[in-house]
Amino acid sequence: MHEVSIMEQTLEIALKHAQNQGASRIHRIKLKVGELSGVVPEALKFAFDVVTQNTIAQSATLEVETIPVECYCSNCQENFYPSDLIHLCPHCGQLSREVRQGKELELASLEVS
Repeated sequence: MHEVSIMEQTLEIALKHAQNQGASRIHRIKLKVGELSGVVPEALKFAFDVVTQNTIAQSATLEVETIPVECYCSNCQENFYPSDLIHLCPHCGQLSREVRQGKELELASLEVS
């Protein structure tokens, strides 16, 4: 489960930001996770509970925002949200080669005191 490693690295970044702000507690961590990122949100939440033990984030809340896959059709010159794993434009049926969002894994915000 690589989510534990991802959560450890995310927590490390969050702790550094909290320290830079002079914070003594992390209340909330918000992540943006793309549908194509290869990360399982439920596994991230489990890993979060494990890696935050005995840290200033121990009682923090993890919020995970799932980012849908958005593709671009070069033929129609329009963005679209594919309905399955094959990214076919719903207007012309052309296979999209450009994924504009849905692969990200981002620490979006941090709430500290």
